[in-house]
Amino acid sequence: MGFSKLLEADPVQTDPEERQKELEELEFQVYRMRENMKKISRRYDIIGIDHTKHSNWVIVYKEDDGNICRVMLDDCQSPFRGSWDFCIQAEYTDNNKIHIADIKGPEDQGYGSILMNYLKDIAIQQNIQAIKGDIVKRDWDHVDRLEHFYAKHNFTVNLDYENKSGSIEWNQMNR
Repeated sequence: MGFSKLLEADPVQTDPEERQKELEELEFQVYRMRENMKKISRRYDIIGIDHTKHSNWVIVYKEDDGNICRVMLDDCQSPFRGSWDFCIQAEYTDNNKIHIADIKGPEDQGYGSILMNYLKDIAIQQNIQAIKGDIVKRDWDHVDRLEHFYAKHNFTVNLDYENKSGSIEWNQMNR
């Protein structure tokens, strides 16, 4: 259970044993988050802490060399062992845009939405006007899900059903 849900719970209607268990789980999540943050911060820039739609806490971090930007997420469910649980990999283009090269990780956890919001924040902070990307043939088996995801994040989605390809674009003017 997330911290906000725990605070909202009615102590009179909640079983004391259940509430104690939830507090212990939260304490363990905070401990794991602290330990994972120590390890992540040795190599990456931690840019946020967030929670998923399933109320799990996550650490958001990035690696950015000015040419390639990777925004990554650790779900704090297990000890950090040097690799991300979800990642958006993007490239800076010479015309002051970010191009999404790939999005990797499990679906339907809320990770993509969390990282997309952080990627848009990075663009805004660096005064980058647009984020672009391509939808390619290998994505076509889940194109409906992609279209919904990008539209939800205020991207313009253009799909060519005949050639099984498409493009996406977000810009600061349309946020």
